Parts: sequence; C-alpha cells; structure tokens
Amino acid sequence: MEEKLIKQYGDELYEALITRNVIEPITDRSPEVTIEDAYRIQNQMIQRRLDAGESIIGKKIGVTSKAVMNMLNVYQPDFGYLLTDMVCSEGEDIPISEKMIQPKAEGEIAFLLKHDLQGPGLTNADILRATEAVMPCFEIVDSRVRDWKIKIQDTVADNASCGYLVLGGTAVNPRKVDLSVCGLTLEKNGELMHTGAGAAALGSPVNAMTWLANTMGELGVTLKAGEVILSGALCAMVPAVAGDSMRVSIGGIGSTSVRFV
Repeated sequence: MEEKLIKQYGDELYEALITRNVIEPITDRSPEVTIEDAYRIQNQMIQRRLDAGESIIGKKIGVTSKAVMNMLNVYQPDFGYLLTDMVCSEGEDIPISEKMIQPKAEGEIAFLLKHDLQGPGLTNADILRATEAVMPCFEIVDSRVRDWKIKIQDTVADNASCGYLVLGGTAVNPRKVDLSVCGLTLEKNGELMHTGAGAAALGSPVNAMTWLANTMGELGVTLKAGEVILSGALCAMVPAVAGDSMRVSIGGIGSTSVRFV
C-alpha cells in the first residue's frame, strides 16, 4: 500500500478517536490492505497521539479468546499500544458518553514487567522471570470502525480497538497462582454475565505474553520494564452504556470494578 494511503487511514482513525465519529471499514475501501499495511496505519495513528503529548505505557494483546474471535469474526491475535490517556483509576467514572463511540468491556489479567523482554526466541519461563506482578484488569475496548464491522486488518489499524483500562488494586506474584486455570466472573449491574478462565487466552495468559514478546521482537519492539501488558480477554465482551457498573473477579488474583457515565 502506498505511503500516502497509509498516512490517510492513520489520520482518519486519529480524527475519529478525537471527534467520536466512525469511519467505514478500511478493508471495504482498500481490499488489498495486508496485516503489515495495517500495522503501519496503526503506527501513524499512534504517532498522532504521541505528537499530541501522550506517552506509551505498555502494550496489549487482542483477540486471544474464542468468545471474542467468534463475536468479531476475527480469528488470530493482534497487538496494540497502551498510552497515558487510556488509564483510569479503580472506582473512577469512565465518561463513555463523552469519550467513546461503541464501547465493550473485557476482563483480563494484566502483567507488570520488572525486566525488558526482547524476542524472538523467548519462552514462558522468560516471561515469568520478567514479571513483577499480575493484576485483575478491565479493558474497555472501542472501535472507530462503523458498527464493529471489522476484519483483522481493520482492528489492527485501529490500534487493536484500544479504549481505556482499569487496573485492580491487588498485585500478585505470578508464580503463586496457576494462570491457566484461574477462574473469572464478570458482572454487569449486579447480574452475572460471563465466566471464563485463564486458559481462554491462547491456553494461558503466559502463552499470550510469549506470543506478544516474540511477535513484537521480530519487529524490533521491546516490552520494557515498568510497562503494563494486557494479556487478552478471558470471556466475551460486554457492551457498556452510561449508567452501567461492572465488576470482574479473578480467582487467586483479585477483583476490580468500573462505572460508566
């Protein structure tokens, strides 16, 4: 894809983020777009955010669970960047009516790194050695693409549909909990919506982390000490509207909650 078109689509997605207006799917307008092109579009969108004063504070893995794959009709994982303006404190109201377009909430396990991870060639043992702690997390995903009508190239270009994240207040040593079997519950307005387990994320959140570190390493990108890494949803996404409250609880790790206004 020509550089001019890469820049155009990246700028469109940034403007859609700022103005809360959707764009038509890139894959409809440029069917020839490849995943490699999509990551270049993502980079243009991220650069616009960095130019506006934000900073990168971590990375995320997207589309790791079968439930999310089936919901989106996207059948391979992707990655995106977490930036300073995406972080909300536990208990803080998220103003989705002012800041988001078509949000959905996911329950995940977040990893806090104490050492750099530079792939490829890393193993699960390398991931655990580099991890300071794991925490319960809500990721509030959003799509700048109309009606979530996305293919893998569309969500990649849109920074893996990143929105906001809320980290729980508990931090647990990952060696003290079996991350592949820990259970998850997600409640909305007091009603149980979904259950899941760590195995939903590519068999284990650690597997997902290894995939991310090695995939990004092939592109020359390091997962850095101090960064937060979201390891992927453990259950289906739940649509959110103003007035909703949600809680996610993860066995052996803790819980976190979020309110939408």
